[in-house]
Amino acid sequence: MKPDAVKAKGNQTLRSRLMRLVLIPLSVILLIDIAGSYFVVRHVANGVYDVELNEIARELLLHVTREGNDFGFNLSAEAERTLFLDEEDDVYYVIRTQTGNLLAGDPTLPVPKQLRPGKETAYYDDVFEGKPVRVAVLRGQPLIHPAVEPVYIQVAETQVKRGRYMRTLLSQVILPQVLLILIAGFLIWRGVAQGLAPLRRLQHEVGMRSHLDLSPIHTKDVPGEVEPLVGAVNDLMTRVDAVLGLQERFIADTAHQLRTPVAGLKAHIELALRENDFSQVQRALGHLYTSAERLSRLVSQLLSLARNEPHNVVANFQPFDLNQVALRATQDWVPHAYKKDIDLGFEGADKPVLLNGEAVRVTEMINNLVDNAIRYTPSGGRVTVRIMQNDAAHLIVNDDGPRIPVEERKRIFERFHRLLGTHEEGSGLGLAIVHEIATLHNATIVLEDDVDGVGNTFTVSFPISHADDQS
Repeated sequence: MKPDAVKAKGNQTLRSRLMRLVLIPLSVILLIDIAGSYFVVRHVANGVYDVELNEIARELLLHVTREGNDFGFNLSAEAERTLFLDEEDDVYYVIRTQTGNLLAGDPTLPVPKQLRPGKETAYYDDVFEGKPVRVAVLRGQPLIHPAVEPVYIQVAETQVKRGRYMRTLLSQVILPQVLLILIAGFLIWRGVAQGLAPLRRLQHEVGMRSHLDLSPIHTKDVPGEVEPLVGAVNDLMTRVDAVLGLQERFIADTAHQLRTPVAGLKAHIELALRENDFSQVQRALGHLYTSAERLSRLVSQLLSLARNEPHNVVANFQPFDLNQVALRATQDWVPHAYKKDIDLGFEGADKPVLLNGEAVRVTEMINNLVDNAIRYTPSGGRVTVRIMQNDAAHLIVNDDGPRIPVEERKRIFERFHRLLGTHEEGSGLGLAIVHEIATLHNATIVLEDDVDGVGNTFTVSFPISHADDQS
């Protein structure tokens, strides 16, 4: 499947999110504008047609008369038909006195609403005979023989013309705005698409990469908002590349180191299978046991090295006493030192040396240092483990083994590095494990000549920041 065809399931795209954030406010603004336009258009339409209703009401007022205490209305039927002639709307009227007496018109028209003081004409919407109507109420006095008591003239008109006029005005006002919103939405959509084009190119570039290609992603043409993300991905790939490099190196070194002991085991097995003499078979089995023991130690050290890689370790530091850890580790090596006639000693500090770290890994580091010292110290020699504290906590291992040349002291902690001229068998991993554990604890290792001029001194110094306050 091509990268462009891969769709995120359940995740909203950035384009749709941007479009929603832009178009929803625009749509809300359009709805508000439509509502506002409706009220404006309605006000305009009422203003136009309310004038006609007011004129009809005033014309009716001209035909109201008063004789003594009696009101009259003298509009002829023909004049009435002419006044209310309308091809689209029905017009109704009624004339009442202030006391509610009917003078003329349709008595079924509802009683008009009260006019505010000082207002001569009022307009309102109502329903008559099931149809919406616009009503004008005129309060006035007859022009001929005016009376103190006013009359009320109601003129009601259905809203066919008004509705058509409002729809015409609304279409003229709203359609351009809707069209403008649609054009703006299209332009925004196109603009967002062009703005996201660098992200699509970046997606294509990453998607087409081989799983083995961990080179940095080019940040050219990458938007500034995305550049920190690309930088973080590049940093992650750099770290992944380093870890994979270490793993490849470990696998290659392991394959190389295991090849020789496995071949030796096969040779001894073949020799044992060919022998008929029981004593020779026993001798071959003895060699097999020795080879298997070396292979077991090599595998154990390889696993230890992989386990203590700083990139692979999730540290769980706890307070512990370096004095007690070093003492127990040294005691475990007394039988091995006794077999080689080596004087193994321990000199602890005057008080507990508390560290924050992993006691198990520090024990493993001490074991490798003591093992290395016993292995290379000749019979009758001395190996001493010391614990000191001043500005830092120090683990010191002295031996009487062959002096390590200055030019070799930096390489001695590399994996599988062994000094030439030594006859002791080893994998060259012990000091590499020591270096990894020291690095994990932010400690430093110094290799110097022994103070008595014979052998070597390994000093592991833990910074004071890793030591708790001592009681």
